[in-house]
Order: sequence, then C-alpha cells, then structure tokens
Amino acid sequence: MIMGRTVIIGQGYVGLPLAMRAVEAGDDVVGLDVDTDRVKSLGAGISFVEDVPDDRLAWALETGRYRPSDDYADAAGFDTCAITVPTPLTDGVPDISHIEQAALRLAPHLRTGCTVILESTTYPGTTETVLRPLLEHASGLSTPDDFFLGYSPERIDPGNPTWHLDNTPKLVSGIDEASLAATMRFYQRFVERLVPVSAPRTAELTKLFENTFRHINIALVNELAIVANQLGVDVREAIGAAATKPFGFMAFEPGPGVGGHCLPIDPSYLSWQVKREVGQRFRFIELANDVNEGMPRYVVQRLAAGLNTRCKPVKGSRILLLGLAYKSNVGDLRESPARAVAELLVAQGADVHAVEPHASQRDTGHVGGVTIVDLTPAELAAADAVVLLTDHDDFDYDMVERHARYVFDTRARCYGDAVERL
Repeated sequence: MIMGRTVIIGQGYVGLPLAMRAVEAGDDVVGLDVDTDRVKSLGAGISFVEDVPDDRLAWALETGRYRPSDDYADAAGFDTCAITVPTPLTDGVPDISHIEQAALRLAPHLRTGCTVILESTTYPGTTETVLRPLLEHASGLSTPDDFFLGYSPERIDPGNPTWHLDNTPKLVSGIDEASLAATMRFYQRFVERLVPVSAPRTAELTKLFENTFRHINIALVNELAIVANQLGVDVREAIGAAATKPFGFMAFEPGPGVGGHCLPIDPSYLSWQVKREVGQRFRFIELANDVNEGMPRYVVQRLAAGLNTRCKPVKGSRILLLGLAYKSNVGDLRESPARAVAELLVAQGADVHAVEPHASQRDTGHVGGVTIVDLTPAELAAADAVVLLTDHDDFDYDMVERHARYVFDTRARCYGDAVERL
C-alpha cells in the first residue's frame, strides 16, 4: 500500500538515506538531483553513500517506489517534498542559491494540501523570509492557507554505526501549528522521536548551535594539542584523564582540522548573520575558524620538523598520506583537512602519494599532484614519511607499524618507536 507521493530534492548524504526511509515506510518516492551522473548511477543500483549500501538501494528500486530523476516534471502531484540541497560558503558568504533554485523549480508543482519541508542547514529566517515568498510567488498559492511549510534540520552523521536517521531525535518546526502537524506526520512514520520547536527560526538556530558547539570545542583541543606539544605533555592522556570527571566535561579529540559539509561551514552562517543583522562579531566562531583552518599548516610544520631530524627536507621527500576524506569510514572529501595537507605538501615540492579506499576516482582525481595508491608494504617502505590523516577502520595499522620508517599520526591509532603523534 502506497502511503503517499514524496519528493526528495538532493540525493546526497542527507537526501538519499531520507529517500530510502520514505520508501521503506511505504511512500512512492522521486529522488531529484541536478547531477545527471549521480542519477544514472542511482538508477543502476550504484550508491556512493556508505549509509546506503547497494543492496538497500537495489531493494528500493525493485519495489518500483523509488525513482531517481533529474527532471522536476517528475515532482508533479507530490504530497510531501523535502529539500536537502547543499548550502556552501562562496567567498566566505552563505550561498543558498541551491535552495532558491529548488524552490523556483518545485513551485509550479505545488498543489493544495501539499507539504514542503526544508532540511538544508541555513541561517535563521531562511524558511520564512526566503523559501516561503519564492514558493508563493512562483506557484500563486499561499501558506498556510493552501500548502504547509516546515523546517527540520538534518542530523545525519555519515558512517556512524550507532546513530541513524531513524533513531536520532529529529527537530521539527512549521510556520504555524498546521504546518508543524503536517511536518510531524511525515517524519513520525520512520523516526522514533520528534522534537517540536516553536518556529523554523528556532530550529534553524538550533542546528547552527549544535555544529558551532562542536566546532569551538574541537578548536579548543586542537590549540591545546599545539601547546601541550610545546610543554612536553601527552595531550590525549590529559584529555582521557579529564574525561573521568563525571560532570561538567565532554571529551573532544584533536586532529588535523575539520571538514565535511557542516563544521567548516555552518558556524560561519551564524557569525555572518549576527554581523549582518545585529552588527556584532561572533568572536568564539572567529577564533575557532582561525585555529581549525590553521591545523593543516601546523601538521605540515610538524611533519617538516620530523623529517628534518631525519636529515630530509620536505621538497623531494616521498610522503604517503593515509586518508583524504574528512572523517573515518566515509569517502566525502568536501572541505577535508587531509586534502588541505596534501595540497600544502605538493606546493612545497613533496612527492605525495595517498591511500583513500572510500572515495571514488572521480573525487580523488580533483586532488592535484597526488598519486593515489593502495596500502601495501612496498608503499609504506618506500615512503620517507607516512602521515595518518583519516583513521579508516579498514586500514591495516599493524602493517603500517611494521613497514613505515617514520609515521606522523594525527589520529592516535599507531604505536611504536617510529611513530610521532599530533
């Protein structure tokens, strides 16, 4: 029994899992995406999202209730549409053009009683002051009289084995009570717990606050790692000891920086809006940006110092990078600090090789000057330095310890006399 006709705009790390859950809940789902190559791959049963394995995608296709498409005409007659398009920074300024284009192309297909829900991360006010007027003007309909409009920010953590779309509490909001109720009706069929808030602006701010909290605390431990190294203290031992306190502390781990579609971007959405509307600087975000954006350069500096003690310059040295993705067990290279490290090393004349089993050749091909290789004893032995940047679980760390002459480990996964940690 088909429960409803659903359109999910954007078939990436957020939209594709959402489309799968809607199909599993009984909906007839159209997955819209402007990337024609992605649409073709999905139609052939090939998933690029780790949280949606090929067999799950194949099942959805076989039901006949999931159809990937790049044609907005396929949105006609929808009951619910969720917009999950990216919201990057362009020249340091929030870029919501993907939301605007989705709204303009969706609007002709709005009909009385339908529901539109924005999931993309954005600044407070976007749903009501940007999305709403675009939909109303282009469709000739009005909300809440003719259609419902809500905001429910994504909380997807790619590669997380414990928390998924269905068991992660989901924020929901609407421009009025009827829109909130419509938004809740859609998600309550496949999400265990909904958390309603009073207005889209509150939900939009909450999403930015969640990521800003993490961004700032990662910056704190990253700067602590720099200071601890200078003081001769093992920063991870100190963090582990502090984590034994049962109240008032939350442990974060240092690393080569932050990446992905959230942490390097979302806090800047908040600081940009605060400066634009309130006329104030959000100084914590600015400081966190300075620290986290500087970590790839610090990693290269530490690596150069380690090579120098071994009588080798960076220029001409063969350096093997383990991982180019922004986090473990995913293939997403967006805003990855590992990619920034690679580019810095190439610019300094290093012979850079990299192992990235989770990313496609199409994605790794954009990292200029880097040779993509498999992780083998020969590659490890040939490297003047091995740099662990992304700690994928399928890396053979025992093999790394056996064959590498010098390891600079930014993720605390390797041990031995040849290993230096961030």
